Amino acid sequence: MNRATSAAALERLAFELFARQGFDRTTVDDIAAAAGIARRTFFRYFASKNDLVWGDFEGQLRRLRELLAETGARTPTMDAVRHAVVEFNRFDPQEVPWHRQRMELILGVPVLQADATLRYASWRAVITEFVAARAGVPPSAAVPRLAGHLVLAAAMSAYEHWLASEGRAALSDLLDEAIRHLGDGLAAVLDGTVPAS
Repeated sequence: MNRATSAAALERLAFELFARQGFDRTTVDDIAAAAGIARRTFFRYFASKNDLVWGDFEGQLRRLRELLAETGARTPTMDAVRHAVVEFNRFDPQEVPWHRQRMELILGVPVLQADATLRYASWRAVITEFVAARAGVPPSAAVPRLAGHLVLAAAMSAYEHWLASEGRAALSDLLDEAIRHLGDGLAAVLDGTVPAS
């Protein structure tokens, strides 16, 4: 048996077990045994089974911040957000099946949905802080908060549609469309033609 000696290899092996046994019925011990590692070694890579499903979430948040920061200052705020979120969710075709499985777990397993609340708050904060900085207001202001919540809702709606379409629609197209519709509604406030409250 080949030992899983990286977080990515351990994640793939666990996803195979989840597909066969179900998330709830697969234990950390099952994953460690299948990987040929000790239970304690599993915890060097991931704090929990839930964390394994999310992968390198903190690294992904850094990437989202970088994508937003790379946007030109003259790009309208919601165009910048749309571009960053679409690029953030663009995957190599070989990675798409794994990402689909990850999102099916996150959106379909109750214990992961509860866990998602904190992670989505962190993701939403990245968008909120960017919009606030662009608008020159604190992240606690109403419009940046609204934008953070709405962009997350638009992204989740696109993901649900993507999963339901079983690959007939491109995720990047769905995200682009959802955030474009949202941006049309927020543009007047964010670009200064309507006063922000």
